[in-house]
Amino acid sequence: MVEAYVLIQTEVGRAAAVADEISGIEGVTNAEAVVGPYDIIVRTQATDVDALGKMVVARIQAVEGITRTLTCSVVKL
Repeated sequence: MVEAYVLIQTEVGRAAAVADEISGIEGVTNAEAVVGPYDIIVRTQATDVDALGKMVVARIQAVEGITRTLTCSVVKL
């Protein structure tokens, strides 16, 4: 299992609606609007890195109102 945080910037005023839509995507365990340089932080799970990449590119980045994403994989040290 691969886990990652996806940091998202949205168009002005779209954070709540985008977070709501993203929370319904399979593999998303949590999506919350935040204050700071990013508007939303999303926690995801996928079976492998390829599945994670497909989820981010095909499902999350396809949500209207997103301007930029940054994916941060979780590592177990």
